[in-house]
Amino acid sequence: MSTFLLIHGGGDVGWYWHLLVEELRARGHEAVAPDLPDGDDSLTLDDYADAAAEAVAGHRDPVVVGHSFGAYTASLVAARRPVASLVLVAGMVPAPGESPEEWWSATGHAEAVRYQAGRDGGLTGNDDPYTAFYHDVPRELAEEAMSRDRAHPSPTAWAQPWPLTAWPAAPTRFVLCTEDRVLPPDFLRRLVRERLALVPEEIAAGHCVALSRPAGLADLLTGTGTS
Repeated sequence: MSTFLLIHGGGDVGWYWHLLVEELRARGHEAVAPDLPDGDDSLTLDDYADAAAEAVAGHRDPVVVGHSFGAYTASLVAARRPVASLVLVAGMVPAPGESPEEWWSATGHAEAVRYQAGRDGGLTGNDDPYTAFYHDVPRELAEEAMSRDRAHPSPTAWAQPWPLTAWPAAPTRFVLCTEDRVLPPDFLRRLVRERLALVPEEIAAGHCVALSRPAGLADLLTGTGTS
């Protein structure tokens, strides 16, 4: 049995993972999905990492999973305490000294979105969150997710350089969503290759895969079934 620490992305809450939590527990694992702090403009990336690590303080060697912006937090957790592995799901892979705010321009995200939007008729990067983020999520779940949106991360954390000088030593995996309209698949394949020297594992899903394909994601995380 493994314990999974599930770290949500920007603007999100631990609820985002609730269907995945059920799938992991059905497979005999434990899962912890904390709500990271919000509503305080002074909070730092380190504060988020401290809160996430505290959520599994009594668990030995958790599998740390970070979604989207949660890659910043998850990587810091993996550098602070022993973990079994680190898994990024549609993650913003940071480079040393690169803030979340700088990440978008440093990685060439806007150009990648424009290119993909030209191929799919403007679906990628669409201003409508139900088109860009939740296009494959049942509408009721998508509306619930939107209703839970909150002020995370803080302006301080958004502008804070990633404080590590190198990627954590923990075994690392990357789960790429092939129907992602927020972080285009080709863009992420390049980024993961350049920054992590990895070939990502792929699942046919949009950006919010824990809501659209929780069973498939659980299979990938636990090494059971197929995506």
